[in-house]
Amino acid sequence: MYEQSTVTCPRCGERRTLEMPGRLWSLICEACGHVMHPPEGGCCVFCAYGDIPCPGAQREASCSCGTEGG
Repeated sequence: MYEQSTVTCPRCGERRTLEMPGRLWSLICEACGHVMHPPEGGCCVFCAYGDIPCPGAQREASCSCGTEGG
């Protein structure tokens, strides 16, 4: 199971690698200040904007936002 994910800000494209202890509900971009949230009904910020989905989605092999790993 992967323990880190590189999250890309949808507003400015800044990339940031973070440890993944679990799901992340919001994240502030350090470059532009944009607050990232998962899309409505989505799993978490890692699944929506990260290159690796959260640990829960990795175990389940899917997530509710449908953008995991994208």
